[in-house]
Amino acid sequence: MLVPAYGPMPWVIGVVNVTPDSFSDGGKWLDTDAAIAHGLQLVADGAAIVDVGGESTRPGAHRVDAVTERARVVPVIAALTAAGVTCSVDTTRAAVAEAAIDVGVAIVNDVSGGMADPDMARVVAAARVPWILMHWRGPSDVMQNLAHYGDVVADVIRELRIRVDAAVAAGVDERSLILDPGLGFAKEAEHNWEVLRRLDELVKAGWPILIGASRKRFLGALLAGRDGTPRPPDGREVATAAISLLAAQQGVWAARVHDARSTADALAVASAMGSAFGAAERPGTSPAVPLVGVAPTPLVPAAECAPVTSGRPPAPDTRCAPSGVAEQPPHPVGAPQRAVV
Repeated sequence: MLVPAYGPMPWVIGVVNVTPDSFSDGGKWLDTDAAIAHGLQLVADGAAIVDVGGESTRPGAHRVDAVTERARVVPVIAALTAAGVTCSVDTTRAAVAEAAIDVGVAIVNDVSGGMADPDMARVVAAARVPWILMHWRGPSDVMQNLAHYGDVVADVIRELRIRVDAAVAAGVDERSLILDPGLGFAKEAEHNWEVLRRLDELVKAGWPILIGASRKRFLGALLAGRDGTPRPPDGREVATAAISLLAAQQGVWAARVHDARSTADALAVASAMGSAFGAAERPGTSPAVPLVGVAPTPLVPAAECAPVTSGRPPAPDTRCAPSGVAEQPPHPVGAPQRAVV
């Protein structure tokens, strides 16, 4: 099985949106050949992983059907992996993830954290590939109505722990999990900035952290002109690189960006200046690749696992046979949404 490894600096994940309506570059890479060429250019510009998505998750976006999403991403991933590129698939659908895995995808990037499609955990567990669980509270067309928090960082960590528990209970090896706090997803600008200010708290929770601030709306508002007009997405690259660098200094595993060169350059400068990015404190550090192969943890019969006697169950023992998706802990803001297929 594959698990995430820490490099001498955080990995750069380049974005390929094979969509007509993504917020920053919708339509530019909808053509398969254009998407493949863009993915190769991202690697040339410093991306270690190319994240391919076929459905926009911008605020207010409506879903496309699974057949369309699959037709958009699978040919692109197949061509890129054949060229030796490490790819992730950006999807909330198990069927799309499974099709992408069949053509060589190495990571499943699920913005719903496993909530949109209950079958996703089975697919990931069977394939033994890393799974990015993002903090999510609902579909794109309603998520901003759910941006209510007591302490946003504490709430995000608590809700992500629930997703981790659910994944492990469904048979996913915890070592393969990567967490994303979900900047811009059910979060207003002040929530995003608070998460970034306290990013060290997420890193200290113990899982690899992916940060995805690239070109997002809160950066456009920050960089608005004198008349209050938000700066367009393609004018937010310097701010994106700045956030990537600051996040790197907090010890994140990777930064997901649309423009790989600016972030890769910023990280290279910091590395030359002697910044260690916290990697020296991390187990399993690899200087060359973002994923490494490890032996799966042997499972023991469920009867041998410690029973729960009172209170909240302890963190799942990853050696225990999975008890099934039906026993996943409930999400604090409601039942999981099923994907449209």
